[in-house]
Amino acid sequence: MELFYDFAYDSLNKVQEELCGDKVEVVEAKDSTIIVLADGLGSGVKANILATMTTKIAGTMLKEGASIDETIETIAKTLPVCNIRKLAYSTFVIMKISKTGKVNLIEYDNPPVFMIRNNRSYPLKKIEKDIHGKKILESVFQLEEGDMVTLISDGVVHAGVGGVLNLGWQWANVEKYLIRQSKSEKTAKGIANKLMETCSYLYEKKPGDDTTVVTLKARKPQTLDVFSGPPELPANDTAIVQAFMKGRGKKVVCGGTAANIICRELGKEVEVLMDTGTDCIPPRAKISGIDFVTEGVITLSHVVENIVDYRTKRLLKPAGQNKEQMNGADLLTRVFLEDSTHLNFYVGKAINPAHQNPDLLKDLSIKLRVIDQLKDQLEALGKKIAIHYY
Repeated sequence: MELFYDFAYDSLNKVQEELCGDKVEVVEAKDSTIIVLADGLGSGVKANILATMTTKIAGTMLKEGASIDETIETIAKTLPVCNIRKLAYSTFVIMKISKTGKVNLIEYDNPPVFMIRNNRSYPLKKIEKDIHGKKILESVFQLEEGDMVTLISDGVVHAGVGGVLNLGWQWANVEKYLIRQSKSEKTAKGIANKLMETCSYLYEKKPGDDTTVVTLKARKPQTLDVFSGPPELPANDTAIVQAFMKGRGKKVVCGGTAANIICRELGKEVEVLMDTGTDCIPPRAKISGIDFVTEGVITLSHVVENIVDYRTKRLLKPAGQNKEQMNGADLLTRVFLEDSTHLNFYVGKAINPAHQNPDLLKDLSIKLRVIDQLKDQLEALGKKIAIHYY
């Protein structure tokens, strides 16, 4: 079975530094995805430049077909060892994931990579190589469904040094934390957000070092089919419903008119769940055979806001049963983020006069703009999106 490779990364800058001394580069090659994490010596502008050069060299050369040895040698020649401190100008981890799930992992002077399988630490077989005077550790392994691989810069294991934790967080403690998160968090971004939040707490929100995490989860592909808005021509109602229902994924209907079209075409009835509404979010509804039914533009606009917040480190609201946690926007946000890797949108282009500013052109309807914003946010998280207009 072909897997979906869900990955996310985030960084904290060292306190009082505008630029991060760590850098992550993700490159899509013809038959693989290449992820490079580099940690420049020191902090600030100089470290950022060194880390950026490392990631650009590695990403570009590997994409163009250079071997690992050629790439490492080029980096070594370009970024020599500091004569005073006898330290490499940039440490790095390179992870090359083929379409079949084969991973080539290269580590140079960074904290060891975390590999978790079946909610347990999975030891990687590492071969030591000397490339142009640099001690390189190389691992080759095959990803399986549920595997989680996490790369970090040393700012993670230094979190709390001299403050909350005298000796820092320590690699073994981070490993235990990630194992716990692997049991509850479904997405790479959720794990990265929680790890970064914990680091920030341990640093008392004043990071003493640049701190970066990259997480990859091998997930079973999950499809979500979303129908929103009536077609521009009523004659196409049947066509959009047929296309929507032929999809193999969970079914989501957004909008009162879309729900009525579904009911008419399928001979169903809609039930409004009044106790699921809030002051800001209209109530959800229920249709037999449809997984989620929500209001349209208002709910989707709040979903976009939720995902923007999520991408900037905010954690999802915990799942629960109280009224606020059951509102349509929060539930739909969780469905988009956690229960889908591929999304098919079936969007009617009819204009709802209640949503329009008369000064806007017809093709700039609020509904279509919200769908475009949602597409951009989901694609930024690595989701695969297809939109079918009617």
